Amino acid sequence: MSTPTRTDPRLAAPTWDARGARRAAATARLTALVALPLAALYLTWLLQPDRVGHPVLFGLLVAAELFNVVQALGFWWTCSRQRARRPRAYRRAEGEPPPEVDVLVPVYDEPPEIVEPTVAAAARLEGARVTVWLLDDGASTAMRRVADRHGARYLARARREGAKAGNVNHALGHATAPYAVVLDCDHVPDPQLLAAGLGHLQADERAALVQTPQYYANHGDGGVAAGAWAQQALFFGAIARGKDGLGATFCCGTNVLFRRAALDDAGGFPEGSLTEDFELSIDLHERGWRTAYLPQVLARGLGPADMASYVSQQQRWARGCLSALPRALRARLPWRAKAQYLLSGMYFLSGWTVLVYMSMPVVRILTGAQPLGEATADQFLIHFAPYFGMALYAVAVAGGGAYTFGGFALAAASWWIHVQASILALLRRRGRFVVTPKTGEARPQPRAVAPTLVAVAVLVGTAIVGLARGLDPPTLNNVAFAALHVTVLTAGVWPALRPARTAEAAAAEGERAGEERRAA
Repeated sequence: MSTPTRTDPRLAAPTWDARGARRAAATARLTALVALPLAALYLTWLLQPDRVGHPVLFGLLVAAELFNVVQALGFWWTCSRQRARRPRAYRRAEGEPPPEVDVLVPVYDEPPEIVEPTVAAAARLEGARVTVWLLDDGASTAMRRVADRHGARYLARARREGAKAGNVNHALGHATAPYAVVLDCDHVPDPQLLAAGLGHLQADERAALVQTPQYYANHGDGGVAAGAWAQQALFFGAIARGKDGLGATFCCGTNVLFRRAALDDAGGFPEGSLTEDFELSIDLHERGWRTAYLPQVLARGLGPADMASYVSQQQRWARGCLSALPRALRARLPWRAKAQYLLSGMYFLSGWTVLVYMSMPVVRILTGAQPLGEATADQFLIHFAPYFGMALYAVAVAGGGAYTFGGFALAAASWWIHVQASILALLRRRGRFVVTPKTGEARPQPRAVAPTLVAVAVLVGTAIVGLARGLDPPTLNNVAFAALHVTVLTAGVWPALRPARTAEAAAAEGERAGEERRAA
């Protein structure tokens, strides 16, 4: 059976309707009612003075736990406020022409076979008079031909400044329609994209944008793409619907409909950020514009197909969002919106908590120092396990079954990306905008996960040293803790060691082999 393409309407996309949102919000509230007392019980036990073992280790443990509790509270709060908008068509008076929409497709050295389905589908969008703009920062003859084949306007820049944001801003100087759509070049829109979303902009004259989900149609390939989609499904499901209910939807860079007046008011996309969509949204909210989220898959794209692509994507997102935290703190926003921006940016600090937890058994086995004093492992588990288990259950329920262990393990194995990004953001080191590759490699990529492999080696080596020294209960407890981390981290990096053979990678390998045969 062949793998479906991004243009196949039979692709299984999630359904997030209003009834499901209400049910999910009620479940989140119920989960929070159970989890909050458990969290309070654990923290009350943890923060007693006689729990202090090694002061530095105890301080690190408390900091990690408090960070996680804040993130958990933010998650429950967000998920309890879910709103699911329905498609809303643009209403026209009798004899009134359809609205004009510019569809902007930025491109930079992507293969034509990835771009062409997007351009072709954009030219067939229903419900408006559409002008498709292929914004080629690679100045490629092949891209010009793609545009010509589908009646799109081809636009290239003499000076490529500002990466994707600069490319789109340059196009805004030529496009004139009152509405605009931005599509990543690998996201094939459904014909109903405009018919479902434009009505929300028409109904609210202060609505700046309508964001729709970023759906990874290649998640069926397994491996990294499947794990990445599990993370996206959680965000574009419960979290994005909750942000909409709190008036804090932000632009996610693709599959988004804009009111041109709002973009002009903000001066276009900020060109000095790695997450220009995130900072643009802060600016729009600060200027009094509103945003909306339509939880219906209306475009089908490609997620990172190999570990190197995923790492590149996550590094850009982490550095951009962490660098934007000061901007969010300074912004003149309602407290709900500000809190949502801060929670989103702070997520990329969670790798530090993984590092802290991994370090505890290593330090205990090698030096004997431990964070907790006068507490046995049984006492710790009795207080910690119910709270932690309920937190994991809340995420699983909120994800509606889409958030898998593979997605969780992939996120945990990315701890080092968050650590690296936060250090670089603190040093104010500007990153370079790197386009996420659209095709993956079918070969192992251990270098892409080298820090996590080192962590696994340290944990395994420490566990062996501990077992060699003795089998006393404290050592066995810490060996078990190390083994738990090894299991999760190994599952997270496994797609880099045994990558899935995607359809795109197979085609690329076949093409390379054909070229080699012809050359021979």
